[in-house]
Amino acid sequence: MHITVLGTRGEVAESAPFHSRHSGILIDETLLFDLGEREFLDERPDHIFITHLHPDHAFFVTGPASFDIPVSGPEAYDDAVTVTVIDGPAYLGPYTITPVPTHHSKLVKSAAYLVRKGGESLLYTGDLIWINREYHTLFDPVDLVITDGSLIRKGGRIRRDPETGVLYGHNGIPDLVRLFAPYTTRILFVHFGSWFYEDIEAAREKIAALGEEYGVSVSAAHDGMELETAGPVFPLGQSSLSRFGG
Repeated sequence: MHITVLGTRGEVAESAPFHSRHSGILIDETLLFDLGEREFLDERPDHIFITHLHPDHAFFVTGPASFDIPVSGPEAYDDAVTVTVIDGPAYLGPYTITPVPTHHSKLVKSAAYLVRKGGESLLYTGDLIWINREYHTLFDPVDLVITDGSLIRKGGRIRRDPETGVLYGHNGIPDLVRLFAPYTTRILFVHFGSWFYEDIEAAREKIAALGEEYGVSVSAAHDGMELETAGPVFPLGQSSLSRFGG
């Protein structure tokens, strides 16, 4: 499967060239996962899957929108855009898309998506604290994991609602590498927080180094990055940066 990373910026004020757009990845120019920017609609995917209804993943929750592409997500939404609940595998042409419940927010439901096409597989998590162990067999193994780069520090920033006991927030990149390393050899981080913009080159190096302990390839994505599920993660280079310059 051919993947284009459309956006790598988290819900932060900071911005930089090639890290200015909010969440979205496109598979084979056919399936779009997360719709953090209105302009992603210009890609004209056949179907859109939303990990959760926060505006940096679903721009339409805070602004008017109208389009005719079907949208699925972990919970229903019916306003300018209708989101249909996906609670089991969906079969679209050669693709099988399986939602995987995740922990992230106390206010909205969230899900990762396991995408299989033939012998290739991808897990895209959106924002993440954790995935319950009972679901790990679904992605054991998986060719590539694309996950949450909000925080570099171990333990991330996780809080507990005092009334419901629900955990919410983001885990740290080291914890997510440890979570996924048993199931894949390649992890790509997106959705970067403020820490990443302080020194982007140093941040890339920190992320890459985190895979060494577990023997996995760990990389930081950028807006417009293109890669294959069956191949190596592309290094940062001018040829892969040409699609998005802002």
